[in-house]
Amino acid sequence: MSDSVVSLGQPETGGARKTRKNNPEKTREDILQAAINEFVQQGLAGARVDAIAERTATSKRMIYYYFGSKEQLYCECLVKLYGDIRKTEQSLDLESLPAEQAIRRLVEFTFDHHDRNVDFVRIICTENIHYGEYVKQSPAIREMSSLVLEALGNTLHRGVQEGVFRTGIEVIDLHMLMSSFCFYRVSNRHTFGEIFQIDLSDDQVKLRHKAMICDAVLRYIRA
Repeated sequence: MSDSVVSLGQPETGGARKTRKNNPEKTREDILQAAINEFVQQGLAGARVDAIAERTATSKRMIYYYFGSKEQLYCECLVKLYGDIRKTEQSLDLESLPAEQAIRRLVEFTFDHHDRNVDFVRIICTENIHYGEYVKQSPAIREMSSLVLEALGNTLHRGVQEGVFRTGIEVIDLHMLMSSFCFYRVSNRHTFGEIFQIDLSDDQVKLRHKAMICDAVLRYIRA
């Protein structure tokens, strides 16, 4: 069976079926995490379902049972990774903070999330190589991502009412400003670090950069 062939077949017997019966969500989560590791290391084209199965206490047949195909599994990995960052963004409780402090919290979270989740950055780079083909197939990713724009827009509106932010700011532009620097310093850390002889993993460098992007964003939006 090739990686791209969908084969649901019959549920497996023995230990595999027992695992799925006892804790199907954990089995699915384990497969997703193993798949993320494989896709990050090998890309979509180079990733193998056999290798993903070897990373888990499951089988190639069970992976197809849960996800249908390698491409569908890859798409689910994207949904999981985007979902993780969006869920955490929603827990930041920006509404309870003064607008300027809320923006600072969101920028700092974005910086820390990208710094700590290299897999997220690398798989998004892979998806861009594929021209966003699989993101286009997932309305869930667009719906989840619209929530951060809504929260950011509400915070900007509050800031204007508080007299601390100027009017006329495009929410999508502000989101891009915030995320682009945080993403770039992870996605390009090896080339940038080597060319300019800077260790982007150094704690003092990270603190400086986090302060810098917070300052840049707030200077851009202040009244």
